[in-house]
Amino acid sequence: MPMKHARTAPLGQLLFKYRIVVMAAAIVILGFTGIFSVQARQKNTSQAQAVTPHQPATSRQITRQQRHVKKQLHTYLKHVTADGNTSVSFYNLGAVSGSHSAQSAVAKQFYQRGKLATSANAHTPEVSASTYKLFIAAYLFHLTQQHAYTWTTTNQDGFHRMIVNSANDFPESILDTYGLDGINAYLASEGLYSPTFVAGNEATTTATSLRKILVKLARAEAPFNNAHNRTWLLSLMKQQVYRDGIPAGAAAATKGTVVADKVGWLADTNNDAGIVTLPNGQRYVLVIMTHGNGQSGFSGFPRMGQITKHIQKLVYNPKLVKQLE
Repeated sequence: MPMKHARTAPLGQLLFKYRIVVMAAAIVILGFTGIFSVQARQKNTSQAQAVTPHQPATSRQITRQQRHVKKQLHTYLKHVTADGNTSVSFYNLGAVSGSHSAQSAVAKQFYQRGKLATSANAHTPEVSASTYKLFIAAYLFHLTQQHAYTWTTTNQDGFHRMIVNSANDFPESILDTYGLDGINAYLASEGLYSPTFVAGNEATTTATSLRKILVKLARAEAPFNNAHNRTWLLSLMKQQVYRDGIPAGAAAATKGTVVADKVGWLADTNNDAGIVTLPNGQRYVLVIMTHGNGQSGFSGFPRMGQITKHIQKLVYNPKLVKQLE
């Protein structure tokens, strides 16, 4: 019986059949090619990001941020002094040498000494209360450098009590011994408000003058350029016992903050003037003078603490530097 030959498919059908196979294969190949291409681009992007680190802010950007923060601070100070019974002066000192902040180039530029300084109602003469004792300390250190004052044990004890306990007997004896005119003349020579001392009147000064004397102390400028005397005074100011104003507010804003300050209170006057050092090494001077508003005793100190807390959180918010680095 003769064999039957298989029917040969028409040429058109064969071409159609293989065309489908070729197209399917091409689609698969293109799919894999696309995946590999995406992965390659992602890899190249990651490598580029690794090679090109985030660039810190430019000097212009830092300056713009400084102006913004200073404007916010000034607006706040204008608000808290709008009653006419409050004076505030703020001065940023920069970071302590060798501290964490001093090692950051951005922080060093952003908090450059005096760049954020601002005040409100700070040139208005006010009753100084016991903050005038900072001027007595400056005058005595000046006399010491002129070899015109001897630190006896009694004098050292009086000085200690004047700063730590705000005792009045020692500074009053200095005023009696050396005379009001001579001490006023010295203050004027230092560019401070004068006359601070007028017979029969309470001692008077300005927040600006207190800020200036504290900046001199913080920067070891005359009359605080004797290392031993300067360290002694700062140590006593850190020990002073009335700490519900600037010290309390600074600590509430940033735990571990250290404050060397001198307070004053008299009738309805509550004042505080201090040098503040944050844990990261940043420092600033803050003076707050208040009167009226129904104050008595130490009732104005909690408000000064709140003002301090707000200022410190505003100016020394860690995000300010972090977003610039």
